[in-house]
Parts: sequence; structure tokens; C-alpha cells
Amino acid sequence: MAKKKVKYVCQECGAESARWLGKCPACGNWNTLVEEETSAVADTKSSRALTTTFETPRRIAEVDMEELPRFMTGSGELDRVLGGGLIPGSIILIAGDPGVGKSSLTLAVCANVARGGRKVLYVTGEESSRQIRMRAERLNALADELYICAENNFERITHHVEHLEPELLIVDSIQTIYRSEIESAPGSVSQVRECSAGLMRLSKSLGVTTFIIGHVTKDGNLAGPRVLEHIVDTVLFFEGERNADFRVLRAIKNRFGATSEIGLFEMRDTGLEDVPDASKLFLPERADDIGSVIVPTVEGTRPLLVEVQALVAPTPFMPPRRTSDAVDIKRIQLLLAVLEKRLRLSIGACDVYVKTAGGIKIDEPATDLPIAIALASSFANRKLLPQSVIFGEVGLSGEVRAVSKSRQRVEESIRMGFTNIILPKKNFAEVSKSSADKVKLLPVDNLRDALKISMPRGE
Repeated sequence: MAKKKVKYVCQECGAESARWLGKCPACGNWNTLVEEETSAVADTKSSRALTTTFETPRRIAEVDMEELPRFMTGSGELDRVLGGGLIPGSIILIAGDPGVGKSSLTLAVCANVARGGRKVLYVTGEESSRQIRMRAERLNALADELYICAENNFERITHHVEHLEPELLIVDSIQTIYRSEIESAPGSVSQVRECSAGLMRLSKSLGVTTFIIGHVTKDGNLAGPRVLEHIVDTVLFFEGERNADFRVLRAIKNRFGATSEIGLFEMRDTGLEDVPDASKLFLPERADDIGSVIVPTVEGTRPLLVEVQALVAPTPFMPPRRTSDAVDIKRIQLLLAVLEKRLRLSIGACDVYVKTAGGIKIDEPATDLPIAIALASSFANRKLLPQSVIFGEVGLSGEVRAVSKSRQRVEESIRMGFTNIILPKKNFAEVSKSSADKVKLLPVDNLRDALKISMPRGE
């Protein structure tokens, strides 16, 4: 009989300890160490399984440079995020809040791939096969080569994959799968780590492209040990509010493509639909208002216009509140300090709220100037120049610095019908020749000039 041993595993970072501790020595979280029983024989098997594949060392110049073959998912937005489609043998982790659309998107991908003649296996550990069939009816996702299996046991899942030989495998979700030789419950650090490692070996050895669906914590972080993110080739994260109609799919790790691209989807009765025209999604019918600025941001190769709204209000409470789910709070604090120091705006004692229309997260230097102007507009209670778009980086001394991809930003603003563009003076030369006759370009070299132009007297 296998000898049992006890260890304490942190449910946040996966660190192990021989005895219980109130505070995890690795991540510093309190009361996260949980007792788990494991078999010495099972541990030996797991360690051996990780070292069964050997490759002879060779010179890097001798490695075959043949391009990896890809196949399409049927969703242009998902293919964009993945870097051009799916690669055989790759393993992809997709995570997001409950109800955001993870299962709907992957089921639609299964149907698209199966209709192309490729065999697909959808393994569900949370729902029954009948429930998946009902969703497939609603999403029009029925296909002859799409197979469904309700299973939680990893060994039986491995058997089904080896017997069926699918080209695409979906595991929904990794927190419900367990290995029988591990004593801990499904969803524990040990189970998630070992099951993920097993799926990685299975995917690489058989050339099966694998989607793993993962849960998130109440803080919005990926549940389970950090090793889960290191094992997979690609990590995709859904953003967007459950009650909103749109979703943003962002790659935070991608071994086969860029991590700067995003995919945009709209939630409909028939599932998630691609949204190729991003600017129209984030620019609903709006009127020029106080504290509202249009920002031409760039995500990967795609420019999109986003409405940024700021509200500055006096408060008797100290310290004042700074709130934003769409912009980094540290960036807002920096801009507030610049406004207070360089422009003498007594804004530091006010509550500050910043949001974007639709809740999309923006994080690039080009958003500095529009956010600062939105804050100043709300503080002064003055309207901004109508039909204007603003972009530029703000330095600590109040200077406005040039940003990259200014031509794409201006062209997208013109396409959406805006007539005034406030931009850094150093970017003016790049776009003036091709765009001066289509739109009014207003170059600035410091924050004070930008405020004078964006908030003209009488507005």
C-alpha cells in the first residue's frame, strides 16, 4: 500500500510547506495553506512522466524553420488575438468572469472547426451533455464532427482523446477535473497543477490543439496556481461587464503571436458575434459634454476611438477618493499632481472618478493628455471644443510629448467624422501633409496650451 504523506499547499500561489503556517512564506497571503494528502508513489509517477520525452541537443541554426501550420477558428476576432489561427499541439487558457461568454465562444469555435471536417471533442465537467446540446441548438453550433463528453476524471478523458483522436479539444473547466491518484479535491492547487501538466503532455504528444477554460477569483485574477499560466502557450482573458452587450478578448501571453491585439465581440441571443468596426462600438450616440473626451487609442494594429469621462467633485472627507476601473490609478494620480503643480489647479482635495464608455481598459502614454483635459474640464465645469479628438503623452513638467502611430489615430478620427484633432506638436509634421485638408489639426507642446485650445472662452 502506498505510503501517505501530508503537505500544506498555498491555494493562491501553489507553494508547499511541511507544516501549517498562518502566512504563506512565498506570496505573503494569510490563511491560504490547506492540508493535502498525497501518495509517494503518485508523486514519483508524476515526476517521471515529466521526463519521459528526450531530444538530442543540436545547433540552433540547424532547427527546422518550416512555418507552423495553422487552421482558422471561424471567428476573425479570435484569429486576430491568437496571431492568425490555431496551431496543432498548442494549449490555450481562456479565462473570465462567470457568464462573460467563455463557453459560448468555445462552443461556436468547436462548431466552426467541425464543419471544416476536423474532429472536435468538447469535455464538460460542469454541465451535462444535454445542457451542452441545448446551448448548441441556441447558438446554431451543431456539427457532425463535434463530440460531447461529460467527464471529470483525467484518466478517462485521456482515454477518450487517445481513442477519438480529435484535432481540437475543449476542457470546461480545469477546476472541475481531477486525477484519481491525488487525494485533494478538484480545483485544489495540486489537482489543477497536475491536470494542466497532463493536458500539456497529451496535447504536445498527440498534436491536439487544446482550449482550457479557467475560473477567476473575486478580485478578477486567474484562479489556481501561477504555474498554470506558465504551462500553457496562450492566455486569453475576457473583459467587459456581464450586463453590457460587448466583450473584449485580450491576450496576456502568446507564444505564437503578439499580446497587444484584442478581439471585440457583441453578446446576442445567438452567442458572441465579431465586431470588426471597433470605434462604432465604443462611440454610442453622445453629445459634447463637460469632462468627456474622445481618445484615439491603438490596440496592436487596430486604432479605435474611446470616450473617456471624468468627474471631479469637492469632498469633505480626507483623503479624497480616486476611482477608476478602466485607467490605472497611478496614472491618474500622476496627472492630478501635474495639474496641481504646473497649472495651479486646486484639484488635489477633490474626489476623482474616471471611466470609459463600455468599460474598456486603456493603458498607453497617448491617453495622458485626454485624461488630463477631461479632469480639468470637469474641475472647471467648462465644455470642451466640439467634435474634437485628443491624444498625447504628458511629462512631469507639463510638456506634451509625441506618441507612436499618430497617422493611424488621425485617419481613424477622420473616418469617424471628427473635425478637430489636438495632438503633440512633434506628431504634427507626420500627419499634416496627408490630413490637413480633411480635418483641423491643433498642435500643442505643453499642457497649458492644450487646455486653452480644448476649452476656448465662451464654451
